[in-house]
Amino acid sequence: MNKIEVCLSPELIHLHDLHGKIVVVVDIFRATSTMVTGLANKVTSITPVAGLEACRTMKSKGYIIAGERNGQTAEGFELGNSPLSYLNNGFEGKKIAVTTTNGTLTIEKSKATADEVLIGAFLNLQATATYLAQQNKDVVIHCAGWKGMFNLEDSLYAGALVSVLDGQFEYDCDGAIAMKALFEQHKDDLKGFLSQASHAKRLQNHNIEADIDFCLTMDEFNFIGKLQGEELVKVAL
Repeated sequence: MNKIEVCLSPELIHLHDLHGKIVVVVDIFRATSTMVTGLANKVTSITPVAGLEACRTMKSKGYIIAGERNGQTAEGFELGNSPLSYLNNGFEGKKIAVTTTNGTLTIEKSKATADEVLIGAFLNLQATATYLAQQNKDVVIHCAGWKGMFNLEDSLYAGALVSVLDGQFEYDCDGAIAMKALFEQHKDDLKGFLSQASHAKRLQNHNIEADIDFCLTMDEFNFIGKLQGEELVKVAL
């Protein structure tokens, strides 16, 4: 049986062997939730970029540039990091280049050695689980956290994914066991539990409660977001 493990921060990813494995990168509030929403709303592709300056240069190549730092839109960028910006096919047919505080760095730290990189969100939780169950590969769930530190929302997503895949993978670390138990304890009131989370409070201070609600929507979309080359694309199941 294949194994599933959880990396609770990008600062710990060097302790995990990613060779031959599928890495699911998750930044619930809000990068990976926003990426999934963009792909669902007919964005052609999303290119994650670690640095602000590198992302800015993509504008001259025809990309719409999206930049976020510390929860707010970075200066000089057309978009920030809100999933709601992409609803109603607002950027249909466009290529997006995006840089965020935590999520894009986490993708960058995953892609060099992983066999595949997916982006995870509650919005397509079941679809991601279905895909993983079909691949016959070990899985690492890579939580973006907050500036290298543990955060609650990404770790709860990890627990949710482990829970959905229960019985189909062996647990290769205590993190998977712990986060599964935490999710199952609070799954009926995720918003209430996450209202205590430090990053949720940061975002509430920016008056983006609607973003938080949307990011906690379960199974809105039935596809996976997968890194192909340097671009994230939508892959139907």
